[in-house]
Amino acid sequence: MGNGFHVQDRFAGGAQYIGGKLRSGTSGRHHEVVNPATGETVYRYELAGTDDVDAAVAAAAAAFPGWSGATPGERSEAMHRFAAVLAEQADDFAYAESLQCGKPLKLSTEFDVPGTVDNAAFFAGAARHLEGKAAAEYDGDHTSYVRREAIGVVGSIAPWNYPLQMAAWKVLPAVAAGNTIVLKPAEITPLTSLMFAQAATEAGIPDGVINIVTGAGRDAGEHLVGHPDVVMTSFTGSTAVGKRVAEIATSTVKRLHLELGGKAPFVVFDDADLEAAVNGAVAGSLINTGQDCTAATRAYVQRPLYDAFVRDVAALMETVRLGDPFDPSTDLGPLISHAQRDRVAAFVERARAYATVVTGGEAPGGDLRDGAYYRPTLVAGAAQDSEIVQSEIFGPVLVVLPFDTDDEGIALANDTPYGLAASAWTRDLYRANRATREIKAGCVWINDHIPILSEMPHGGYKASGFGKDMSAYSFEEYTQVKHVMYDNTAVARKDWHRTIFGDR
Repeated sequence: MGNGFHVQDRFAGGAQYIGGKLRSGTSGRHHEVVNPATGETVYRYELAGTDDVDAAVAAAAAAFPGWSGATPGERSEAMHRFAAVLAEQADDFAYAESLQCGKPLKLSTEFDVPGTVDNAAFFAGAARHLEGKAAAEYDGDHTSYVRREAIGVVGSIAPWNYPLQMAAWKVLPAVAAGNTIVLKPAEITPLTSLMFAQAATEAGIPDGVINIVTGAGRDAGEHLVGHPDVVMTSFTGSTAVGKRVAEIATSTVKRLHLELGGKAPFVVFDDADLEAAVNGAVAGSLINTGQDCTAATRAYVQRPLYDAFVRDVAALMETVRLGDPFDPSTDLGPLISHAQRDRVAAFVERARAYATVVTGGEAPGGDLRDGAYYRPTLVAGAAQDSEIVQSEIFGPVLVVLPFDTDDEGIALANDTPYGLAASAWTRDLYRANRATREIKAGCVWINDHIPILSEMPHGGYKASGFGKDMSAYSFEEYTQVKHVMYDNTAVARKDWHRTIFGDR
């Protein structure tokens, strides 16, 4: 896997993909992509400047009339070819994703890449199903119907935790609906976003439909969001940065889609299958080394199961194998960078003053000392209003708290500013139904935590943002709804005209 794939050769033209071609940035500043497992530089490139953003937006605007004017069937056919190209290049995508992110190859191979291929296949079909309200004579004198139309050039910003999947989540619904797009990936993880755009060109999607600008947020990102020819912004990232994106976008009256932070609760009722909950908690909190906005971060366990849950989760965490992402036996890779590792460690160190670190809470040494690794960590005894319970850590850290009544468990689950995802663990149908009704989150799992589907929407409540990725609901983000009305009377002087001039 990865044989014949050489990063410097593959992206020798630069880390900008504009109008169907790689090109170098023009900011005059260089950036390095670093393998977080080793600290080694794998790619050095020149960052995008505002001129590159302007060029990419111009390319997208030039491509828009032709792409939006294509039939749904033509767009669908091109996207089916796109899905096939992605599948053919799956090994290279998995290799590059693990190289730039440090995630275990088994995660890239079994989760990131097949999920992206499935997204492409889903939106290839969805391109032919832009539905509107049925035509009818709602007032008797006119025929009304609803059109869904492409809105124009979309400017999207994607994060570093799932670079390939986030590129797909931004690009696919937008182009399926007939829009063109300029995507800014995180500058530390641009490789698979560039490969994604290249694959689209290989599949026959016209030049300029998908463009990539790789630059810093304060330069390329803010210029893209504020660009007068960009009609919509979609952003995934932290709530703090999302607020800044919203300020810029609303100042130019752009449509806005935000998928922001999370602090997912994991509620275990006293009738739950303890073994299932323990396994789910460890998997749900450690996926992608905890760098997942839907990861389980706050476990609330009803008191009869609390002690056993803490004991068994700690024991299972201690069996998780940290190591080389390309070793098939590795379970947990490094964090994205040493800076992120140090940020996570600081949360845990501050928590030692008011809580107990049951297991983990340290970076490993030995062969892993040069990487941004951090051991799976379980924290108990923290107060509900403490930093480690309320703030998004974005690392392999799970906090566990007890509760007594069902009312208390659900109230604690809702007691953060976030509302992206949650899970409840119970054998009781009525408890499960109550949890799905009353937990304020965009996704609530019952007796599982993490699975996502191309057919189902993903998006949050409260400070986790608004709007949906994936699913047919995403077309509500990327299409303009137009009401069309035809007069059926052929009468020159309408009855309602009397309200403006004359009598009945």
